[in-house]
Amino acid sequence: MAVSFLAREVSDLCLGKPPLKSLPASATVAEALAALKSSDESSVSVWSCDHSNEELGRCECVGKLCIVDVVCYLCKEENLVSPSSALKAPISSILPKVPGLVVHLEPSSSLLEAIDLILQGAQNLVVPILQTKRSHISRRKQLLKASATRSHNGAEFCWLTQEDVIRFLLGSIGLFSPLPAFSIDALGIITTDVLAIDYYSPASSALGAISQSLTQQTSVGVVDSDGTFIGEISPFNLACCDETVAAAIATLSAGDLMAYIDCGSPPEDLVTVVKARLKEKNLEKMLQEFTISSSSAGAFSSSSSDEESASTRALTRRLSRSSSSSVRMVRKAEAIVCHPKSSLVAVMIQAIAHRVNYLWVIEDDCSLVGIVTFSNILKVFREHVETV
Repeated sequence: MAVSFLAREVSDLCLGKPPLKSLPASATVAEALAALKSSDESSVSVWSCDHSNEELGRCECVGKLCIVDVVCYLCKEENLVSPSSALKAPISSILPKVPGLVVHLEPSSSLLEAIDLILQGAQNLVVPILQTKRSHISRRKQLLKASATRSHNGAEFCWLTQEDVIRFLLGSIGLFSPLPAFSIDALGIITTDVLAIDYYSPASSALGAISQSLTQQTSVGVVDSDGTFIGEISPFNLACCDETVAAAIATLSAGDLMAYIDCGSPPEDLVTVVKARLKEKNLEKMLQEFTISSSSAGAFSSSSSDEESASTRALTRRLSRSSSSSVRMVRKAEAIVCHPKSSLVAVMIQAIAHRVNYLWVIEDDCSLVGIVTFSNILKVFREHVETV
């Protein structure tokens, strides 16, 4: 039964998914930032298209960008000095250089093929959206829709994510019995080599780890000197900020950055610290150079206390881009954790409920054991099918 279930076509997982919002590979960082800030989605797809020949023209998705990619790019020392110049660079400057992160997949491909691609390193699968009779609309409306979503040679595409696959498996979890009842410890799927930073370390020292966690769809753990797990610097939380959070990363400690990017307005005392440290580093006018978010920069230059309070709120506004944000706001963006003895199905349900691709694994004394990811989980299901 499990084998036949994994033979299902991936088109079944794509029903009702919205078409991708896209940018040409020739766009600038500023254009990517503007597209992200005006979109309800947390990311935008990047395409390389050849429309010189309508019959032979080829469109290929070459990457995926989110606010965190832009922020990590702007946090580079040379870009902190002149962010306005950095924003004029092509988006190739910030596209992840890891090959195979985005892969095209046909709707007729099997779920098993999708899982194999994910285990080979694909983070997002690009699948054409099939048109049905019910979905056909007038030619005029089709053209308008295509223009809004930037269809490619008349076709529209959607993301197929690790979360989509895990959610689909969870809907028929009984087919894989007794696997779901085993603990993650017994299954050996806890990764102990994690991305982590000390609570008092400069947040800027975590930039490489943040970029890596974004690529791996995980997070950066924050621990104390004894290895006790305190929290995380989550790419999701960073994606709820705008590009001016680069100032906080450049000036705060890892622990303070956690508080600064927590969903909701950051503490005013931290905003004051950021302002003071920008001045110390001769970066006081840094935010004024952001050509796209000039209104946000006012929080760091206003002299009136009333104006400062208002502009501070504007500076740190949260761009709610997914349904997961409401969950994380209620929970104050706390890291989602589990125990080594947690069952596989419990971990899957917990991750899906909180819209995360990973869970931190801790002991009863809060010491950090490791992390369990959707990729780890999918590997177990793949191996299970080979044994039945």
